[in-house]
Amino acid sequence: MPMPGPARSTAPASSPVVLVLASGRGERFAASGGAAHKLRALLHGQPLLEHTLAAVRASGLPWHVEDGGHPGMGDSIAAAVRATAGAPGWLVLPGDLPLIRPDTLRSIASALSGCAVAVPVHRQERGHPVGFAAQCLPGLQALQGERGAASVLRQQAQQGRVRWVEVDDEGTVTDVDTVQDLERAAQILLARKGRGGGGGGGGY
Repeated sequence: MPMPGPARSTAPASSPVVLVLASGRGERFAASGGAAHKLRALLHGQPLLEHTLAAVRASGLPWHVEDGGHPGMGDSIAAAVRATAGAPGWLVLPGDLPLIRPDTLRSIASALSGCAVAVPVHRQERGHPVGFAAQCLPGLQALQGERGAASVLRQQAQQGRVRWVEVDDEGTVTDVDTVQDLERAAQILLARKGRGGGGGGGGY
């Protein structure tokens, strides 16, 4: 699907690159009654993907949108990593996480110092983005299929190279797969704005 704006930032290359995955077909969203692709569905008046990109831009980290219509998440991650192979690391962020906070992205990027993989955890639930250091390059480039980077995470965990990062950000675990998920995200975003916490829709 066409993405808004440039597909790559011009931020310093000394930081991990945020890989925004936007290749999915959104079949569950359509099956739940969605009239458009989920990344184009409106959330508080703006396309869902634009909320995600607003947080990425606000983080100040370099970024890359992968929207090549790949068959699975593994294929999408591998393509994005190949396109940014010179990076010192990557933050894998599905495009359907519109409530992610810029400071969370920066926290995961910082957590990669001294470990191979950094995983955000919100109230005992694993979330995204998952950060991968440069040493994970071969494994990430070899990914294919629907299972994403689980195999790389598992391999690094077995060697004690994974850092679990506690975050106070429901956006790390609020992905939008159905119309009901979109409605829930809208409610959370409204409550967040009511608390003066910003979030989504260019509110960073």
